Amino acid sequence: MIRTVILAAGFAALPIAAAPVSGTLEMRWGDPPPGSVEAARFEVTVVDAGGRRHAIDAGSALRASGDLYRQIGRPVTVTVAEDGVRDGKLHAETIVPHGPLLPAGGVTGSRPWATLLCRFADLADEPQPIGYFQTLMSDAQGRLDHYWQTVSYGKVDIAGSAVFGWFTLPHPRSHYIPDGESADLIALFQDCTGVADATVDFSNFVGINTMYNADLDCCAWGGSLWAGLDGPARSWYVTWEPPWGYANQAPLAHEMGHGFGLPHANNSDRDDDPYDNPWDVMSGAWYNVTFDATFGWQPQHIGIWSRDHLGWIDAERQLVIAATGIHEGIVLDRASLADSPNVQMIKVTIPGEPASHHYLIEARLRTPLYEGALAGDAVIITEVDGTRTEPAWSVDADEPPADVANNAGSMFVVGESWTAPGDALQVDIVGRTDEGFVLDVRRGVDRVFADGFD
Repeated sequence: MIRTVILAAGFAALPIAAAPVSGTLEMRWGDPPPGSVEAARFEVTVVDAGGRRHAIDAGSALRASGDLYRQIGRPVTVTVAEDGVRDGKLHAETIVPHGPLLPAGGVTGSRPWATLLCRFADLADEPQPIGYFQTLMSDAQGRLDHYWQTVSYGKVDIAGSAVFGWFTLPHPRSHYIPDGESADLIALFQDCTGVADATVDFSNFVGINTMYNADLDCCAWGGSLWAGLDGPARSWYVTWEPPWGYANQAPLAHEMGHGFGLPHANNSDRDDDPYDNPWDVMSGAWYNVTFDATFGWQPQHIGIWSRDHLGWIDAERQLVIAATGIHEGIVLDRASLADSPNVQMIKVTIPGEPASHHYLIEARLRTPLYEGALAGDAVIITEVDGTRTEPAWSVDADEPPADVANNAGSMFVVGESWTAPGDALQVDIVGRTDEGFVLDVRRGVDRVFADGFD
């Protein structure tokens, strides 16, 4: 195997008057187990041509980029704000991509993953046999290849994925996760791929799941990492999974979603918890999910923003409402329906707001397997704001909003209406079909005028 070592174990230190940095943009999300007091983690780094990683303050990255989540894995130049580097992180003034952003539809076709089983040098446990992981990644009904094919309407599969291990890492757990400190994800990845290198031809894969035989730090992790493995250096989809992260299929689907570049979703309760939207595996992966005796909690579908972000909603299945007026009798099929003959996503722009701030409307029905344990059959409305760490927040008509969005105020059913702040739009649920709902939507018209609108 040809192996180019370009990973840096640490991060480059930048002077206060830092020069622009060019390189590849990485993002990684850390997710604690349910019930943990730990907060979600989000890391943004740029890797220069020498393999040095420069940490970027996430808030400044969102402000500086314009569309951060379309730049994951892309070559960029980062200019530094006047306040330079604080708390070891570069504060970005601008993040400018080299060439076009990742387009909608950038994650399509076969996306095979290598799953590497790595045990710490001081821990002999093998929590699951290799056959468990082979089935977990397969296209058997309910397993992860089947899941990604289902949620993408057949636009993505992970065919060609393979499992390798168990391999023994060169160091004990304490080397990678010192007491009270975050896991050294770079060293874990470097050593896990290193011990597997003689066995695995990484050129056959685009993603790498690294599975460990003990807990890491707070979290399971997913996102991107730039590395040279059996070929030129490139951006990889990567997960770092402790045993609880693969004992249940839902958190692994969540981390693979991060690998595909998806951020967290959220609800609208305005707290610091991004895991309280049970309509989206990229948020509440533990809520309202079905259970499998072998593979634990099963993932519900991703939300409509995530589907659209990855380019999985066909143009003829979208209705974009960008002009003042009323649209009546819209037949909205459930988002989980493959080969839908009707609209599956309604996008409503907001008068006077940038394009990155808008609303999305989808229908969700309880259907067997992944969607069988949803809180109800309902229309779900999502506010999207691209300047937030979690762009997609589900709407809640209750005030205050519920802590977890499986309440009646988050689910809109026949006979109910919702009006956006500032009267930007109104959604009326006027009927039900076998596969969804019938809606009236008005944009930017007050009700008095709307009654006589032509």
